[in-house]
Amino acid sequence: MPTSSSTPTLAEVARHAGVTPATVSNVLRGRGRVGSATRERVLEAIAALGYRPHLPARALAEGRAPTIALMVASIANPFYPEFALAVENALRSSGQFLIICNTDGDPQTGRAYLEQLAGTLSAGVLVMNANLDFDDLRLTELRGAPVVLCMWEKPHEPPGLPCVAVDFHLAGELAARHLIELGHRRIGAIVGSKAYGIHAARYDGFVSAMEAAGLDAQAAPVVHAIDTSQGGYAAARELLTRHPDLTALFTTNDLPALGAMQAAADLGFDVPNRLSVVGITDIQLASESRPALTTVAVPTVEAAELGVALLRELIASAARTADHGQREPKVCVASEPYLVVRASTARVQN
Repeated sequence: MPTSSSTPTLAEVARHAGVTPATVSNVLRGRGRVGSATRERVLEAIAALGYRPHLPARALAEGRAPTIALMVASIANPFYPEFALAVENALRSSGQFLIICNTDGDPQTGRAYLEQLAGTLSAGVLVMNANLDFDDLRLTELRGAPVVLCMWEKPHEPPGLPCVAVDFHLAGELAARHLIELGHRRIGAIVGSKAYGIHAARYDGFVSAMEAAGLDAQAAPVVHAIDTSQGGYAAARELLTRHPDLTALFTTNDLPALGAMQAAADLGFDVPNRLSVVGITDIQLASESRPALTTVAVPTVEAAELGVALLRELIASAARTADHGQREPKVCVASEPYLVVRASTARVQN
């Protein structure tokens, strides 16, 4: 029996239960054939001794890390915790754990995470708009930790790395088309990235919908903003002050859209009777805002599940072979985005 100050070991659990350490290991991992009575005895020993598996030791013994890393640009953005929850749910069946790495959009921070995690603490890495250099990600693969890009925004333009893609060009089209079908012609755009940044495909979808309707997309005022509610607030104030005749705002993400609605209220623009606002992604806050935000939903849970499945496939493949990067990187395309109409949009008032 261990003393009160010591940490019980797997061997001590085995002695307490009257079984071999291998049997305890099989019970913990759900492997092998263990009788119900033996299993119950092992579980009772684990509870009595307060045994907790030592994850680094398990990693060394099994030759694989016990965790998967998820790299995100900003954990303060509600979309990322929602995606992380979906990833965690998908990982549970494998007995792996999730490490969330917040890069704050800084490539050096991301590089430091990759150097510490790859192949030691984490068996693989999921990457979500973390502003990481692709060469660093390929180096991570060579170190033995496969990488999967999640929510890649251009399904028809593969990034040269394994990825799960979502058609965000279509999402932009759907959002813009909704405003146009409501009769809006004077539409401003708020893009939550630089001109050629991660939201470019969404804005391109807006442009395509405008042109398809015979409208001059180049004449539509646009502001490139920080992808936050504060960024959306500042961008909307700028647009509505410079162009008070606007009847609608297209935004490339829900957080800026929510900020835009706050700015509209402060400037005296009634939403939706005087100004319609539409977003993209459908985070939980979209349905909870007042007015509730019309948005284009993307398949967040499905993309997380596809990302985990693809990463597991790559980890298993890497364990069997040594030809990292020799095959064409796989691209999994998630279901199409779809419009969710709520209270922030209405037919234009003449």
